[in-house]
Amino acid sequence: MNTMSSTTINQVQAPEEKVMPVTEKKPEDTVLEEGVTVGTPFADDPKFKLRDVEVFYGESRAIKKISLDIARNEVIAFIGPSGCGKSTFLRCLNRMNDSIDICRVKGGLLLDGQDIYDPKRDVVELRARVGMVFQKPNPFPKSIYDNVAYGPRIHGLANRKSELDDIVESSLRKAGLWNEVKDRLDAMATGMSGGQQQRLCIARTIAVSPEVVLMDEPCSALDPIATAKVEELIAELSESFTIVIVTHSMQQAARVSNRTAYFHLGHLVEVNETSKVFTTPEHELTESYISGRFG
Repeated sequence: MNTMSSTTINQVQAPEEKVMPVTEKKPEDTVLEEGVTVGTPFADDPKFKLRDVEVFYGESRAIKKISLDIARNEVIAFIGPSGCGKSTFLRCLNRMNDSIDICRVKGGLLLDGQDIYDPKRDVVELRARVGMVFQKPNPFPKSIYDNVAYGPRIHGLANRKSELDDIVESSLRKAGLWNEVKDRLDAMATGMSGGQQQRLCIARTIAVSPEVVLMDEPCSALDPIATAKVEELIAELSESFTIVIVTHSMQQAARVSNRTAYFHLGHLVEVNETSKVFTTPEHELTESYISGRFG
């Protein structure tokens, strides 16, 4: 005699419900058209006018036909996952990639309408106009004073010691360091804290009166307090300089920049006002990165 209940029989005989996997489009599935950037990549008064820029390492292409204007006295942040090309693109702007033998740069890169890759271009003069602050503080093994005075000396910006003193003090003040170091200018720069060293490197950069300051993840090695000081400094410097900053911190980009440019696998996907990028991005890849779905 079968004593199983009808409920049990129905449960046994009921076919298993098939659970269909949820398919979500992955970033690598998105097809990007070369040279196409959504948003506002161009500016009315560009300091840099960059058109169809490509960068090759040997046969490998790291930057794929990027066109972008960088406006005068703006702060623009480059964001994107590791390996997306943002630092490579940044280094094109003062020809730092020249030091890599297998690196080739193509396209139009104009600073105030002049081709920075013209064979006749004086690279030393270019790098005085377009200074760079690196990821890791790199003070010279010299005194605090001599670190800041180095550039003005080699570029002949001061004829007298008093003029050099004024440049050093002015640069340290702009970098927010003067009150901390004015009584120990002869001390070795390498004995400063990490945050102080980074601000010293910024002072050293601006001592030669550049027009553009490039910053390649300038706060990645700093603690939150030192980072806050550098970010305050960026806001102050933007009144006098055009600033381009590469950062892995989306919060930092949101705090310091006027516009944000999102890079993905060598493409410039989107450029927009920073508030728009972080609230209503136009491109699905930007939205995915901002929301943390990849990166």
